[in-house]
Amino acid sequence: MPADDLERRIGAHSFARLLGQWRPPDGRALAAALADQVRLLVLDGRLALGTRVPAERELAAALDVSRTTVAHAYESLRENGFLHSRRGSGSWTRLPDARAGQPSALGAFTPINDDSIHDLAFAALPAPLDVVRAAAAAAVNDLDVHLTSHGYEVTGLPVLRDAIARRYTERGLPTTADQILVTSGAQNAIALVLNALVNAGDRVLVEHPTYPNALDAIRVRGGRPVPVQLAADGWDLDQLTAGVRDAAPRLAYLIPDFQNPTGHLMSGDDREAVIALARRTGTTLVVDETLSELPLSVPQPLPFAAHGGAAESSLVISIGSASKIFWGGLRVGWIRASATTIRRLASVRPAIDLGGSVISHLLAARLIDDIAAVAATRRTELLAARDHLRGRLAELFPTWTATRPGGGLSLWIDLGTPASSRLASAARRHGVLLAAGPRFGVDGAFERNLRLPFTLRRDRMDAALDGLAHAWQGLDGIPVVGDADPIAVA
Repeated sequence: MPADDLERRIGAHSFARLLGQWRPPDGRALAAALADQVRLLVLDGRLALGTRVPAERELAAALDVSRTTVAHAYESLRENGFLHSRRGSGSWTRLPDARAGQPSALGAFTPINDDSIHDLAFAALPAPLDVVRAAAAAAVNDLDVHLTSHGYEVTGLPVLRDAIARRYTERGLPTTADQILVTSGAQNAIALVLNALVNAGDRVLVEHPTYPNALDAIRVRGGRPVPVQLAADGWDLDQLTAGVRDAAPRLAYLIPDFQNPTGHLMSGDDREAVIALARRTGTTLVVDETLSELPLSVPQPLPFAAHGGAAESSLVISIGSASKIFWGGLRVGWIRASATTIRRLASVRPAIDLGGSVISHLLAARLIDDIAAVAATRRTELLAARDHLRGRLAELFPTWTATRPGGGLSLWIDLGTPASSRLASAARRHGVLLAAGPRFGVDGAFERNLRLPFTLRRDRMDAALDGLAHAWQGLDGIPVVGDADPIAVA
């Protein structure tokens, strides 16, 4: 049984849906095929570690197979270290000891400013130079009126709060400045919310996979992330509902817009259903919308809180950022919530910091007023970059499967084999920095996956892919094809 006192479960019918088309077309034994599919779900992170699986009889009925078939499959999984059973209590998913003891790439990654290094660990764009330069020049002139004050703005400079509120209103969510708190980036916003709402030992429901720095922030606060697997096409509301019911989390952290790293976009109906679930259970939703301004081939979604009558509700706390659309160096993010929640967050903020940089706030206010034009240019560039990356991946890595997200900044890759951490290590020797799949999961999951941003300039992306191809070809068990000489790295 898992050491955590929270028991994750999956019902027989939910498990059957998650297994999908597992029956072998080639006449292989059913038990072996079933065991292989369960093993794949565990390695992919779609079936969380420590999940109690259905009893043999229940799963056999749901799958319309004999109990003997399920019993043999479970026995194979136990023998190979993917299932742990205790007589009379049940069986739980796990990883084999040899894998569980390996490093899972959970350490934080840092960018490297070196032209010889191709950084694909960060999904971030360089600044739009002309726009930022013009806004910076104007912001310097705006600064004079603030220099005679003390310069501390715990909730953020009023001109920036007004600009952010106007943008939400333009996008279909009426918002006033007293519903906005400006932070030092989205990560600071996540930390502030956790500091205000989560105590040591509290459970925080997260999508699986999810944004790795959010997982780190939860752990630093002493919270316990409770993963709920994403389906191949997005959110499984039955699993989400079961996760909330079983875990009774303090809050749920969601990324509904071009989810990081999968790129999924939550439908309007699902947003309504999630808000209704939060209202029934009293679960606070922390909604990360940092990629909302970057739709590529789909219409821009409405803000999450525009659904389900949540505009004034204390149940939805939305997080935004200027980093993805403008530039990470601004370090400007924000929280949009009810005025009451904003006052509560502002009251605990001085324990973390005393507000952001006045000049950055003035600059960001200018930029947000011009966000529609900047976003249009970004979308054109990113759409071309996304399609170029997918085309090159098909040429260089024909066994990989890449998503085609409707927005955001990255692809989620299925490598076809659990080699993500090894590939990340090998790629570094070829001058390419990667964020391996386990960085986005809990307990070492997603070794079959890799996030690849399409944010590099095309010539640098092509060079990075050449280095990545050499790293892939040199892995044990991966055949070397073509020119396998290593790329020279200064």
